[in-house]
Amino acid sequence: MLTTDPFEDDKLREECGVFGIWNADGAASFVALGLHALQHRGQEAAGITSFDGTSFHSHRAAGHVAGNFDKDEVIRALAGRTAIGHVRYSTTGSSALRNVQPLFAELAQGGFAVAHNGNLSNAMKLRRTLNRRGSIFQSTSDTEVIIHLVATSSHNSLIDRLVDALGQVEGAYSLVLLTEHGLVACRDPLGIRPLVMGRVGDSVIFASETVALDVIGARFERDVAPGEMIVVNDSGVRSFRPFAAEQARPCIFEHVYFSRPDSVVDGTSVYESRKKIGAELAQESPVEADIVVPVPDSGVPAALGFSQESGIPFELGIIRSHYVGRTFIQPNQEVRHLGVKLKHNANHALIKGKRVVLIDDSIVRGTTSHKIVQMMRDAGAREVHMRIASPPTRHSCFYGVDTPERAKLLAAQMDVESMTKFINADSLAFISIDGLYRALGDHRNPAAPQRCDACFTGDYPTRLTDLTDKNAEATGLALVASR
Repeated sequence: MLTTDPFEDDKLREECGVFGIWNADGAASFVALGLHALQHRGQEAAGITSFDGTSFHSHRAAGHVAGNFDKDEVIRALAGRTAIGHVRYSTTGSSALRNVQPLFAELAQGGFAVAHNGNLSNAMKLRRTLNRRGSIFQSTSDTEVIIHLVATSSHNSLIDRLVDALGQVEGAYSLVLLTEHGLVACRDPLGIRPLVMGRVGDSVIFASETVALDVIGARFERDVAPGEMIVVNDSGVRSFRPFAAEQARPCIFEHVYFSRPDSVVDGTSVYESRKKIGAELAQESPVEADIVVPVPDSGVPAALGFSQESGIPFELGIIRSHYVGRTFIQPNQEVRHLGVKLKHNANHALIKGKRVVLIDDSIVRGTTSHKIVQMMRDAGAREVHMRIASPPTRHSCFYGVDTPERAKLLAAQMDVESMTKFINADSLAFISIDGLYRALGDHRNPAAPQRCDACFTGDYPTRLTDLTDKNAEATGLALVASR
């Protein structure tokens, strides 16, 4: 089995999407539609848990939403007017079914299901403490730590237990939780991962992106605020701010790549943000060329902005087939080598003899960029220039993004000149970190950052307890070994 998409496998990948709805006939059907709109945030597995007023019902499986929730009998089995759902890649924990969310547990206060977007940066330390207290974990997911912290809290009410639990965790979380007493949504005090609230009729919805509201005909009401907890039940909608106020640090990469372009993030159209990023990039790093070509599909809005600002014509120089899966069984090496062209192919008649500017959202390992540049050269391009709509990715993410270890990030190992040679381009340029902020309508203040940009700057907004402990443990083992 070989991956046929040489582009998407060399991307930073957002790890999860969540969706929850309260007070809707056939709630699970709405959740399935919402998750389908969030499929880009996680394609490894999907799950839905519903509550019918008496019992909880769950269906979790590997694969895409459409393959798991397109059967009537599956949706009918998820009875109830309230439900939550989740799509995932794996960040912490393996891809085993036991890690597929929503996770569910029977607590002393009743059933408790949770879907989590983000990553806890002190989960391993908390897990060791809970293990010593007698907790028995059923998964390797950091999300289960939250369940055990709630279960072992000394507080009485479930909400107080949840507040107590979240007060002990570090890192990023946007959560939707389902209990016998209602639907709960909450976001970490820094607001690193997104979460929005909407309504359709008498139903209340929470989702990772506004596009999931659009697909079910719901209206966007507002963002769930950083540090806010919202409880929805028969008593109405109640909002709490149980944590001390902090300067919000929403993930800047949502605008660069993670979110769908038809979503609105932090009050700003993602599509318009990406066009402005492309325009800023054209101002910062102009180049003489004949055509601007996006790397499909994530490079398209930035390429449009670059083209409009520079006056260089926008052309679809790489054509993508949407009818090929991520993998394809191939019988021999020669056919395997050709397989990468099943999903993307150069538009030879357009490229031949041209000076091409390729626009992509990021460079991670650099293998993708090398293949794209070579594809242009094989198609007869006279020159190939690459422009990247984000700064160099030099640091790993610990907040819910599948980032290679730092040693595998090309920009952490090479300067721009060396990277240019590595990908075999005639020139290479990235948007500056200040330029990225300008494109998003901000003035960057390193002393009081408005966003999480740690993958570019190394300025992490929370403590990285597990990483520090791991490094300390490795250092200790090295010292023991040297004695």
